[in-house]
Amino acid sequence: SAPSGAGKTTIARYLLEKNDDIGFSISATTRPKRDKEKEGLDYYFLSKDDFTIKIEQNEFVEWEEVYGNIFYGTLKIEVERLWNAGKNVLFDVDVKGGLRLKELFKDRALAIFVKPPTIEALEQRLRLRNTESEESIKKRIAKAEFEFTFEDRFDKILLNNDLALTLLESQIIVREFID
Repeated sequence: SAPSGAGKTTIARYLLEKNDDIGFSISATTRPKRDKEKEGLDYYFLSKDDFTIKIEQNEFVEWEEVYGNIFYGTLKIEVERLWNAGKNVLFDVDVKGGLRLKELFKDRALAIFVKPPTIEALEQRLRLRNTESEESIKKRIAKAEFEFTFEDRFDKILLNNDLALTLLESQIIVREFID
């Protein structure tokens, strides 16, 4: 888990590439698809109505309205799909979602908080993505400042200052937990 732009998706992709026994839990969202994203690979892109129906039918392990009227969640069927394939499940979720998953799975889960070196570095990363409006960047930065207050509730804090080093550290942390 991490604030938006801290590097969690890059780390998740690295861990998936390096570990055959890990599978990625594809989240559902109501946000619009970005240019390079693919349905059923990056996210399940749902309408707000479809997302709401799945909430009502108790189809999520966890879900949250992350930004005004934009929902994200982890479908139970995703977790079951990976467990049935004999995989450890890797979640790429926001901070509240990560804490909910840790609360649900307890010692069966390793909760890692990916932390950027500074809030300014985080803002720069968001700007370099070139996928966010100015308003969206401001919302994400404000949310990140709030999310930093939860870092001590995670099992591990991974400072993402040097990406190559962070990737190696993430592999060590995950392998120690799984093995």
